[in-house]
Amino acid sequence: MRRRTLLASITGGLLAAGAPPALAGGRHRVLHVRPGDSVQAAVDAVDGPGRTIVVHPGTYREVVDIPVEKRELTIRGATRDPRDAIIVYDHANGTKKPDGTTYGTAGSATFTSAAPGLTVRDLTLANDWLRADHPDITGTQAVAAYTYGDRTRFENVRLLAHQDTLFVDTTALDTFDRQYFHRCHIEGDVDFVFGRATAVFDRCHFRTLQRDVSFTPKGMVFAPSTARANPYGILAVRSRITSGAEDGAYKLARPWVPSYETTAWPSLVVRDTWIGPGIDPVTPYTNMRDAYPWQSMRFHEYRDTGPGSVITVPENRPQLTRTEARSHTPAAYLGDWKVPAQPL
Repeated sequence: MRRRTLLASITGGLLAAGAPPALAGGRHRVLHVRPGDSVQAAVDAVDGPGRTIVVHPGTYREVVDIPVEKRELTIRGATRDPRDAIIVYDHANGTKKPDGTTYGTAGSATFTSAAPGLTVRDLTLANDWLRADHPDITGTQAVAAYTYGDRTRFENVRLLAHQDTLFVDTTALDTFDRQYFHRCHIEGDVDFVFGRATAVFDRCHFRTLQRDVSFTPKGMVFAPSTARANPYGILAVRSRITSGAEDGAYKLARPWVPSYETTAWPSLVVRDTWIGPGIDPVTPYTNMRDAYPWQSMRFHEYRDTGPGSVITVPENRPQLTRTEARSHTPAAYLGDWKVPAQPL
């Protein structure tokens, strides 16, 4: 089933963005978005820090962009089921704008936020652009969420796309913005969690999709591009990795050293995580470019379980020591930002 049909079946139909949101409380502290309203209009109406936008059940087909001045904003679904409220659009990197230029990877995002202190919870953020529908487009990255504000928190959020689902970035090379994802579901096929942020994934579910290609690997879960000066990159802890593809069809990660940032030193730690058979256990890492081999990067695992975690060639699966593992916890990565993460 194609994703657009799937999304429609969840809520009974797609809703076009339209009317401004209903407001409640003094100075618009709580804004309610209902079918026929626009989530972006609610964001535009936010008039101070600490506001809340409540998105009621429905599928909102629009692009949402949260600028830096919308500080300490909370956007949440009206129910605790993230399948009830869906924000979705279908731009890709190579999709043309009205002026003839293309959106690029970051510009393809359905949901973008530069705001510090953002909380998103109980929502689905999706990009339902499909390669099969656009064989003429070669820039097939299609981002569901692009975030680069410090203290960004996602709680019980579904992030759905194919290539480059979640872009965890920072506002600048020397700014180590922190992002925390708790009990989220993230699915895709190629590099679907990527970027240079200090990003913690705690008790999340990563799902690799079946991809209609004849070659392997069909894709990779992670593609960190951590700045060299940042001691912390992507941390996945107490999570699980499952697959809709055949056994061994996916790699766990490959390093991304962007052409515009060749000093990057990608960092990834996957620990205390169940890794399913969809991940190649013998060679779980691969190169994006041979000039930057994964062996020279900061890739480590610790106490992982499951068939995709079996160590058959030790040099292919660098492991943290018990002492090193003490420095790779949610608390260590998040520093003075206290979120309710349980200690390891």
